[in-house]
Amino acid sequence: MLPDSAPLSAATATSPAEEVLTVEHVSKSFGDNHVLQDFSLTLHRGENLVVLGKSGSGKSVLIKCIIGLLPVDAGRITVLGQEVGALGHDELDQLRTKVGFLFQSNALYDSMTVRENLLFPLRRHWMADRRGQEESMVMQALDDVGLVETIDKMPAELSGGQRKRIALARTLIIPPEIILYDEPTTGLDPITAREISQLIREVQQKYTTSSIIISHDMNCVRLTADRVALLVEGRCYAEGTFQELQQLDDPIVREFFV
Repeated sequence: MLPDSAPLSAATATSPAEEVLTVEHVSKSFGDNHVLQDFSLTLHRGENLVVLGKSGSGKSVLIKCIIGLLPVDAGRITVLGQEVGALGHDELDQLRTKVGFLFQSNALYDSMTVRENLLFPLRRHWMADRRGQEESMVMQALDDVGLVETIDKMPAELSGGQRKRIALARTLIIPPEIILYDEPTTGLDPITAREISQLIREVQQKYTTSSIIISHDMNCVRLTADRVALLVEGRCYAEGTFQELQQLDDPIVREFFV
C-alpha cells in the first residue's frame, strides 16, 4: 500500500511559473475499481509534464477527466482559470478550442481526406474571423508535422507514424494553449516513436504550448518531459525531472527506471 503522505518530490526549489492547469484531490471510480484516489498535479505555462504509470493505472482516465469527457467523483480540475466540472456544454466546448487532445487511436475520420480532417475543427467551431484562411491554416499545420504532400490522401493510405502526425496537425490547426497527449508513441516502431517524441518537443518550442503527456514509454518520457509525475495506485506518488526520479532509491520509483 502507498503512504498517505504527500508525493515524493525530487525537484529543487525554483520560482514557480504560471499555473495553467490544476488537478486537486481528484477521485474517480468505476464501481469497485478506484482508478484515481486523491490525485493532484499542476501544469505550468510552457511545460511538458509527463504522467508516467503502468498500463491500466488510470492515465487515460485522468486525461479524459481533464478535458471533461468523464466527470470526477470528487475534487476539482481547473483549466486556464475555469473549473471544468462547473462548465455548461457551450462553455466546455469553447474551452476545448484552447486545449488540443491527441487521442491514442488518432481518431481520424476514415471517410475524409487529410485536408477534410484538418478542416473539420475549423468548421465545427465556426471560426468566422478566419474564413478565407482555411487553406493556408491547413498547409501550415501540415508543414509543422512535415507532411504537406499528404493533403489529398485518405488515412488508410498513410503509415501509423503519418497518421499520428496528421492527428497532431489537426490538433494544431486551431493553435492550442494546452495539448493533452494520450500515449502518443503506442503501437509505433522505435524509430517512428522517437520521431514523434522529437516532434512533441518541436511543437512545444514553436508554439510555447503547455502539455500533459500520458505515457509508459520510457524513451518518450526521457525525450519529452520537463517534469514527471508518477501515477501509482491512483495517486501522484512522486514528482521531479526524469533524471531526479531516476536517482531516487525508493523501490516503487525504481521499478520504472530499472
